[in-house]
Amino acid sequence: MTHDFHRIRRLPPYVFEQVNRIKAGLRAKGVDIIDFGMGNPDMPTPKHIVDKLVETARDPKSGRYSASKGIPGLRKAMAGYYDRRYGVKLNPDTEVIATMGSKEGFANLAQAITAPGDVVICPNPAYPIHAYGFIMAGGVIRHVPALSPEDYLSGISRAVKHSVPPPNVLIVSYPSNPTAQWVDLEFYKDVVALAKKHDLLVLSDVAYSEIYFDDNPPPSILQVDGAKDIAVEVNSLSKTYAMAGWRVGMVVGNERMCAALARVKSYLDYGAFTPIQVAAATALNGPQDCVDEIRGIYKARRDTLVSSMKRAGWDIPAPPASMFAWAPIPEQYREAGSMLFAKLLVEEAGVAVAPGLGFGEYGEGYVRIGLVENEQRIRQAARNVKKFLDQSGQILSRVRDQVPTAAQ
Repeated sequence: MTHDFHRIRRLPPYVFEQVNRIKAGLRAKGVDIIDFGMGNPDMPTPKHIVDKLVETARDPKSGRYSASKGIPGLRKAMAGYYDRRYGVKLNPDTEVIATMGSKEGFANLAQAITAPGDVVICPNPAYPIHAYGFIMAGGVIRHVPALSPEDYLSGISRAVKHSVPPPNVLIVSYPSNPTAQWVDLEFYKDVVALAKKHDLLVLSDVAYSEIYFDDNPPPSILQVDGAKDIAVEVNSLSKTYAMAGWRVGMVVGNERMCAALARVKSYLDYGAFTPIQVAAATALNGPQDCVDEIRGIYKARRDTLVSSMKRAGWDIPAPPASMFAWAPIPEQYREAGSMLFAKLLVEEAGVAVAPGLGFGEYGEGYVRIGLVENEQRIRQAARNVKKFLDQSGQILSRVRDQVPTAAQ
């Protein structure tokens, strides 16, 4: 008997899988792929953090079950980080939940606060879990165009007005994945005012809050007076400390939402391996020069990407934050769309990027480029791209002959 599982039916085919399949096939043939497709940090986790993991793992008691909402020392370290970084006071017992990465925290928070049919306002384009975490929880997504923070803010009121039933959750995410845009504190003041006016809960994703390239660091929504009445923030150590595989994140802020998440997690997990949590606390409490160093590496890569691609004939706006560039498709390939462009780029030039369509319909016309290759590899990619652009006429002619409906 064949079963159609309800939640699986609500998930579309994984858009990135088509490019990933081509990439894997080429690698199997020995082709060198310069891979900008996934935001997977390639630099090592700082030594003092690894050393603490090793030291703690040698304790015979370290293999026991941990705590689903995080060990007290880690939650205190997370609260301390918010105090130092933002001047935001958090109660580590009631307003901080340690999660196994920000993605897990976001998805389980959606499970905790969503009833079937609840309407959620979500930016588009956006990181997929922002929409699909709520879809898997039974929610209904009201997409609002978010190619700029101003567009998104102006669209929220329209979405509230024209949604039936009215929405009860609003998602914001700056610095943004994929657009790399970020906002000032005035933006969050407007969001909090709108949320209180329309009785909305706010989920703010700031996983890239420490990867910024201007003098002023991105703010937290929790810096706004009264924000904790209606908002939580989802944060992560993944990019800040090059700890993506360690899976350490946090949900902080509104006590009621944190309690709901803690209750759900108590049924689902026992928390991350205790030595990982101890090492994460060391990361937050210890010297932060490693964060400056990691940020500097991303900035150098950003500058190399923008300058070398410009020489190759591809104008890419310099991202002000995050580990991504949000790049308009070159004019020669504009009509092909982001999916076909990404497939051709990896097949013809050995350069992998993420098609903008994978982040929502309003991501069409763009690709996301991860700053996850070193500067030498970025320059090599630019040389490959130059040849690819120079040969666009022949490439597109060949593709149109084979797939006549590809560029509609």
